[in-house]
Parts: sequence; C-alpha cells; structure tokens
Amino acid sequence: MAEISLQDAIQQFLQKSRLKSGIQALRIEDVWEDIMGKTVAKYTDKIQIINHTLYITSAVAPLKNELLYQKEKIIERINEALGEKLVKDVVIK
Repeated sequence: MAEISLQDAIQQFLQKSRLKSGIQALRIEDVWEDIMGKTVAKYTDKIQIINHTLYITSAVAPLKNELLYQKEKIIERINEALGEKLVKDVVIK
C-alpha cells in the first residue's frame, strides 16, 4: 500500500464524491472578490456553478453589461484560481 499525503487523499475522495460541486461553489465564492475586485463582488448577488457553467446574478444593469464583455476573462481567471478547468461558460442574470 502506497503512502499519500492527507491533501492528496482528500482530493481523490472529492473527485469521486457528490460533494465536489458544493465545495467548488464555496471555493468560487471565496476567490470571487480577489478575482473581480471589491466593487464587483459587492454588487454580485449570487454565484453558482451548474454543469461547468458559472451563473452570476446581479441587479445592477451596468455591471451585467460589463460582465458580458468580460466572459472569457472571467472563465480564465476562475479556472486559474481554482487550478482546474472547471468553468466553460458564464451566464449573467
């Protein structure tokens, strides 16, 4: 039996479990302000991932418009921050 670190064991467990999507959603909420800045984070009402799509909800129309123009950059930044290609599309609501 090979020895592995606790971190590796937890990551392997999460890859195979149904908890993975919930934990990824929490990770995105944690890094959202760092990635997009305090102002964007303040006016973002909800962030969630469903089937590799990031859903961003905001009531501020100018912010929605700006986020639409930054879709590719958002995908790139989120995936880089999480260390895996998790997000493939962004929907702004």
